[in-house]
Amino acid sequence: MTPVATDATRPVPEFPQTLGHPRPLWMLFMTEFWERFAFYGMRWALTLYIVAQFFNHDQAGQGYASRTYGAYLALVYASAIFGGYVADRILGYQRSILLGAAVMGSGLFMVMVPNQQVFLAGLATVIVGNGLFKPNISSLVGQIYKQGDARRDRGFTIFYMGINGGGLLAPLVTGWLASVLSDTPMEQNYKVVFAASGVGMIISLIWFFIGKSQLKGIGVPPPERNGTRSMLMVIVGILVAIPLVYLLMAQAGAIVIAWLLGVLFIGVGVMLVVEALRHGRVQIQRVIAMLLLFAFNVTFWMFFEQAGSSFNFLAENIVDRNMFNGAFIFPTGWFQSVNSAAIIALAPFVAWAWAWSAGIGKEPSIPRKFGLGLLFNALAFLVLMYALSSTVDGTGHIPFWPLALCYVMQTVGELCLSPIGLSMVTKLAPSKVVGLAMGGWFLSTAIGNNLSGLLAGHISGENGMTVASALSGFTFSFWLLMGAGVLLFLIAPLINRLMHGVK
Repeated sequence: MTPVATDATRPVPEFPQTLGHPRPLWMLFMTEFWERFAFYGMRWALTLYIVAQFFNHDQAGQGYASRTYGAYLALVYASAIFGGYVADRILGYQRSILLGAAVMGSGLFMVMVPNQQVFLAGLATVIVGNGLFKPNISSLVGQIYKQGDARRDRGFTIFYMGINGGGLLAPLVTGWLASVLSDTPMEQNYKVVFAASGVGMIISLIWFFIGKSQLKGIGVPPPERNGTRSMLMVIVGILVAIPLVYLLMAQAGAIVIAWLLGVLFIGVGVMLVVEALRHGRVQIQRVIAMLLLFAFNVTFWMFFEQAGSSFNFLAENIVDRNMFNGAFIFPTGWFQSVNSAAIIALAPFVAWAWAWSAGIGKEPSIPRKFGLGLLFNALAFLVLMYALSSTVDGTGHIPFWPLALCYVMQTVGELCLSPIGLSMVTKLAPSKVVGLAMGGWFLSTAIGNNLSGLLAGHISGENGMTVASALSGFTFSFWLLMGAGVLLFLIAPLINRLMHGVK
């Protein structure tokens, strides 16, 4: 199949500039804002809904809910590998994004149906649609900058603020919706949450459809792949993929998914190396450096994604959420906005720090930025270790502030790693498989997410989370993250050599 032209094979148009960046960045920013509104709007409610709807509020359902949540997130990100390939080789980036948005919206409305099989089928539909959407809009951000443009990292940081703008607004809106419907069971309230998320996805679809003309042909496939036939091929593939993903979630389970993702990751790595072999030693070593950083990305997300599972149950059952002497109970879902609020507040300072350090010739290398991400993630768990060992009151609760501070510390780590990783892929990947490589990045995130569900299920055990089980699990998390961060700092010079001057 003929590859889609990328920024390396097609000249980048001269875009009008807005606030120092190509104007299409801001259209992509808002498209991603509304897609993330849809994603985060329902993310906080998933595990709580499963326990309420399918286990009649029995806390013994926490383990199953955590594993299902981890498998869902894993497959959401793993599907990006196929979506990136489809965009590279068949459909182009623009049409992949539009089709993915439509499929995701359908799935979000399906999860409202109070039937476990339909619920899982809805999640499977969201997963497949996200695979077409997520890697390809990130790839477009990289393609609106010329090779060597020093603004690219800062552009990805701005784009990341769009991601987290949606992530901030969504839990506040949907958490409020769930709380004001106080005369109905929470199972019904969560369905309103899912409906609001579906509306957000529709807005994202419309926004991109209207704004895609700003891209001036970037992301459009060659003429021979721009017809109806390629679209029909992909639609048939979607109709086949959704039942397969459903079976993985309903029958295979998180452990089988972990093995499948591992095999898939090896396969992607081999494909990237094979493509790199066509370009010589430098490109081969750059791909090896990228794959090494993918492995550390797995570790980061294994612990970061406790947010929607073990941290959720911690907030619901162990954190004292009574505010102002009991006058207000802080909604569980609002904790999910702390991360996004911190990103919006801190991202400009982090971007400035990178620019300032670059100006004096001291900017940390990409591997060291990753290492900082792991270390800040470790410190977040250290805060929870302190709270669970030293601040538990007579009712078995910890104060509000440790979990909020944990989210802020994780946010600093995320800003050091995640937007830098997106930019890194567009710099290190062979030019003809940027979409595939971006899918590989999200696949490494998927593996971490699936492991996060297994860890959260272990922390909850058979009867639900306790102070003791949370302390044990979070202590393990701290030491593993700390070790990984220190190791990455030690081997950073080797990875820098493999990158051959890519900054």
